[in-house]
Amino acid sequence: MRTAYSVETVRAAERELMARLPDGALMQRAAAGLAAACADLLGRVYGRRVVLLVGSGDNGGDALYAGARLARRGAGVTAVLLAPERAHGGGLAALRRAGGRTVAPAGAEELVARADLLLDGIVGIGGKGGLRPDAARLAEVAERSRAAVVAVDLPSGVDADTGEVRGAAVRADLTVTFGTHKPGLLIDPAREYAGSVRLVDIGLALPEKAELEALQHADVRLLLPVPTGESDKYRRGVVGIAAGSARYPGAAVLAVYGALRGGAGAVRYVGPAGDAVIARFPETLVSDRGPKHAGRVQAWVVGPGAGEDASAVGEVLASDVPVLIDADGLRLADRDAVRARTAPTLMTPHAGEAAALLGVPREEVEGARLASARELAGRYDATVLLKGSTTLVADAGGGAVRVNPTGTAWLATAGSGDVLSGLAGSLLASGLSAPDAGSVGAYLHGLAGRFAADGAPVGAHDVAEAVPAAWRDVTEA
Repeated sequence: MRTAYSVETVRAAERELMARLPDGALMQRAAAGLAAACADLLGRVYGRRVVLLVGSGDNGGDALYAGARLARRGAGVTAVLLAPERAHGGGLAALRRAGGRTVAPAGAEELVARADLLLDGIVGIGGKGGLRPDAARLAEVAERSRAAVVAVDLPSGVDADTGEVRGAAVRADLTVTFGTHKPGLLIDPAREYAGSVRLVDIGLALPEKAELEALQHADVRLLLPVPTGESDKYRRGVVGIAAGSARYPGAAVLAVYGALRGGAGAVRYVGPAGDAVIARFPETLVSDRGPKHAGRVQAWVVGPGAGEDASAVGEVLASDVPVLIDADGLRLADRDAVRARTAPTLMTPHAGEAAALLGVPREEVEGARLASARELAGRYDATVLLKGSTTLVADAGGGAVRVNPTGTAWLATAGSGDVLSGLAGSLLASGLSAPDAGSVGAYLHGLAGRFAADGAPVGAHDVAEAVPAAWRDVTEA
């Protein structure tokens, strides 16, 4: 499992390690890893033009020491000092001994434009807000240049703890981060600025509890339900789908499709789209008597395409089994009824739906995804799966927020969320906890989206069709 830790936790681990190492040894470890990553990116170091964007503090020191290593291998290295009086003294001396030179920001734009590689050491992990004018101007020039841009620990101008970007920031092709991932490297919008991320181990001893977790194949494989010789369709779990309407029958079909691919033994459908569902999936158990009288289920999915059917939402919320609420169900669900539930609840909003529930503009949710997911989970005392470019799963009980590492922008298509709802609901019915069902469902859904799209437009039904391939990819890895 990939983990990410807060700035406070990283700083504490660094202080503890530095107390046991010779002075400057930790920075040399970081600089060695950084220089190696830059050399790999350049391919040939000798004769290449390298420009360091150097601020005050340790990130600037890392950049200067790495620049000295590249200069000793024959690169022409120039450091642009944004705060000359506060530049790291040891790193500056090392660069000059290796033949590197320094310049002021004024007039440095031509250097940046002609560079083969730019090393962003402007602001460290403690930076808040956007870049100051001199740095912002250089970041703009860097973005227009043909140089490869490498960020030291994280791109300058992004928030390490939250993934927020408030103002100008450096856009990197590669971020070389030290000791552990920082949350901002895994969460949009900051993730878009990080490019590829390379982790350099510098020996930090980190606590077991992380701020963020990202499941990998091995983690998902351990969570997937697997039938045994004693299994029957009821022991494997029955998921109920209360979805669809006369206007949106396709939402019901797609939610059932996702549920049939999610590992439960049977799918019960309740709603006005029964004819469309049974025509497409004759194995579905269809009822028109409402959720309360549909028969035994181990979990419910309610809301996709439901229109204004608040009665079905109310009946599902009154049940004593896990419930997944999506789409129209999020709007129709009474918050007090959700909070009063004793069985697990998983809510799956996209940014617009989350914004409506929180009473804030959509842009606020998109700019502060981590805080928004946590806030919504707390308000509803539920697990929240916030869909988007980086899907997050936050539990009301606190603990690490999970960020989904799979997926593709091609999943931004009508009905894709309905498939995810059915898939995650099926995992709930098979016995997974709400956080596990949400994060495993998102993982498989994202992987299926990649397989189905393969670089081209894809429909929601294609995503559902590709879930078995994603499941096999995880279990056979």
